[in-house]
Amino acid sequence: MSDFRNRPNGTYIFDANWEKLYILTKHWKSDLLFYKDDLKFLDHLMGKYFIWISKKEDSNAVQSIGKSIVKTNKVCSDLLKRVEKHLTHLANLLEDPFKYDSHQFRTEHQQLEDDITNFVKTFRDNRKDVFEVTSLVVESDDFIRQFVVV
Repeated sequence: MSDFRNRPNGTYIFDANWEKLYILTKHWKSDLLFYKDDLKFLDHLMGKYFIWISKKEDSNAVQSIGKSIVKTNKVCSDLLKRVEKHLTHLANLLEDPFKYDSHQFRTEHQQLEDDITNFVKTFRDNRKDVFEVTSLVVESDDFIRQFVVV
């Protein structure tokens, strides 16, 4: 499950018409907007549980994950800008198929897809790390003692 592509393998990018590539790119934009919201949630979750961390090594791990979330959020924002620009170019190509060099444009499309694929892998790693850390905090004795009525 190391390939997160949204298209068939092979020469799809070089064979598909502009409309299909436009639809695929719209899906990328939708997915990236979802990931952006999810990154906000992960950041909020980290902040909420950070106060319950008592061990220094756990605190350092949380700070590292927090930095990774900030970096991933920036990558997501950059990808969204690139996708918007790409959608504009695709719309122009739908109106005038000879507006850009087809091969170069499709190569750029493929690079954008590869960058999104790498982003998704990083995003999933961040998500996994956040849930592991918050699970440790929730299961810790210090956290449980805060809510036990004696």
